[in-house]
Amino acid sequence: MKSAEGRNISIDPGRHAASVHSILSCNDCHTAIKDYPHPAKVARVQCLTCHAEQAASVPKSIHGVLGDDACQSCHGDAHEVNGSGQIAPAKCGQCHAPEVKEFRESIHGTAATSGDPDAPKCVSCHGPVHQIQPANDAASPVAKKNLPDTCAVCHSSPGFLSRHKIPFAHPIELYRQSVHGRAVANGNETAASCSDCHGIFPGRDSRSKINHWNVAAICGQCHGEIGKVYLESVHGQAMKAGASDAPVCSDCHGEHLILGPKEAASLVNAARVSTITCGRCHNDERLTSRYNLPTDRIPSYADSYHGLAMREGSQTVANCASCHGVHNIFPASDPRSAVNASNLSKTCGACHAGAGEHFAIGPVHVQTATGPAHPVVKSIRWLYWILIPLTLGFMIVHNLLDLLAKLIRRGQRRETGGQVSRMNRNFRIAHWGVMVSFPVLVLTGFALKYPEKWWARPLLFWEGHFAFRGAVHRAAAIILIVSTIYHIIHLVVRRRDRLFLKAMLPQSKDIADLIQVFAYNLGFTRIEPRFAKFNYAEKVEYWAFIWGTVVMTVSGFLLWFNNFTLGHFPKWVSDAATAVHYYEALLATFSILLWHFYMVIFDPVVYPMDTSWLTGRGPADHYRHTRPEYFRTLEQAHLVGPPAAEAGVEESCARPEAHRPSDDPEGEPPTDAKPRAPAKK
Repeated sequence: MKSAEGRNISIDPGRHAASVHSILSCNDCHTAIKDYPHPAKVARVQCLTCHAEQAASVPKSIHGVLGDDACQSCHGDAHEVNGSGQIAPAKCGQCHAPEVKEFRESIHGTAATSGDPDAPKCVSCHGPVHQIQPANDAASPVAKKNLPDTCAVCHSSPGFLSRHKIPFAHPIELYRQSVHGRAVANGNETAASCSDCHGIFPGRDSRSKINHWNVAAICGQCHGEIGKVYLESVHGQAMKAGASDAPVCSDCHGEHLILGPKEAASLVNAARVSTITCGRCHNDERLTSRYNLPTDRIPSYADSYHGLAMREGSQTVANCASCHGVHNIFPASDPRSAVNASNLSKTCGACHAGAGEHFAIGPVHVQTATGPAHPVVKSIRWLYWILIPLTLGFMIVHNLLDLLAKLIRRGQRRETGGQVSRMNRNFRIAHWGVMVSFPVLVLTGFALKYPEKWWARPLLFWEGHFAFRGAVHRAAAIILIVSTIYHIIHLVVRRRDRLFLKAMLPQSKDIADLIQVFAYNLGFTRIEPRFAKFNYAEKVEYWAFIWGTVVMTVSGFLLWFNNFTLGHFPKWVSDAATAVHYYEALLATFSILLWHFYMVIFDPVVYPMDTSWLTGRGPADHYRHTRPEYFRTLEQAHLVGPPAAEAGVEESCARPEAHRPSDDPEGEPPTDAKPRAPAKK
């Protein structure tokens, strides 16, 4: 090659022309050379003359150890200086051959080879070439703490994710919120960062760390003991046998957003593990069919005592992992399984102190449709499935006919507006207790069964910290029981109140009265039914209330004191109590709405309301026409005055005391009631 003065110099002209220094003359760099021939010893060219900023950075970088050869090591001889785009990874490979080989095989390297403009180069991750720091330096972009930010340059870009069809939205942001991301951010050098889990290959590549078959092994590098237990479990064995659907670590814990079990959003949080995590597979019809798994495990758990409490927000109730294990899940037939019959006492005893052998008897999952439910539980369900629609259907037909008949005949009688004594103070006190407690029991009880409903949510607001719903339900139950006991006591103690019980006893005439009512309301007869003190409708309701209170009290206490129940009785007793409590509650609730409310509110005779529960008095005209014998007894006891028209005076002139029912707190005629002499004028 010739210099500008025409002298021959030992420089390859082709290489010099291809270098970035081709535009420079010799003296632009060799400023100290003035004479020809040159001195025997030529001064070293200082790159910092032009590249001061880069020259100042290199000594502070990891490449500063190269000293004066640092520039040439990467850029080559000064006469053949390569452009920065030609350096990596070829030049890097001169020193970092294994890393460059690995890069070329990686998903990033293959993208670069294919010409993908988004493909990263060495400097994309390691930082500006003149400022590269060792990976263990806190300032390095590939330091564990900084790696999420480095990867985020590409992997947090919606456009990048879309162009490359990466099926994860915001992976870096989710990682930062995870237990791993927070630990790394707090300086934990042993916590997993991006490269610890992802490696260099695509997820579908069998060599990838995050390939389905490799996940357990890669997680096991940090969680060694857990990994060993998992591989022995039913899930681990299925995975090793080649079941592509068998869950691995990331299927249960998540991928980027791995949270601690106590965090509400965690997939393995107590409130979510059963319905979301385990349910994703065990409620999947395709998977249960493919692997011959029971199809009703999730709904049957959700309807169980544990499931209902979990649905209302309880954080302490047993979930799938509480009974089956977490990583150590084995088939129930395996002696190592927590749900093996020989281990149930220990498993259940973790929550139910004193659990005995009875825990091994009967299924834990409630069988709502099919399955191995105990015959007693099945019989109870079938009984109520028949009883409830028949009972409610009868009530609807009976009340509709009665309502229509009374509306048609309305106005055929003259109403006097008089009243008779119906409920004395004792009955009203007991009724008040029932009236207050019953709706509370209904609302708080069905809130357990249907916690997702809008009307249940206010009751469950505190469930994560305090069992508010359960406390209110039990308090209302105590009020109902106390009211019933009070009712029984005053029936036993007070002679006149015992007459009430005698009058409430069923008689054969009640059946005849029922038939007569249907015939009258359907128009088959014009003879209006006549009743005794209490008609069949009132008797049915009263004895149904007594029966329902006993049934609900017994079943309720069995469920309330479940540790005692499960410790002393077979499991099916608890299941039977649950079924009875639920179905009896349904029957009682709809009976009140259809039967009781009709009699005390919507019956045209008492509409808009029978005020007996407030004043102890009812409409005299109703009893005069439908219960004449009882009404005459009241008249003889001076508990009701004659109608104004029959008294021979105008209603406005009738003596008030002749029309006012007695204020006798007993409210009932004595058994030896006889006609009394009229009051003196």
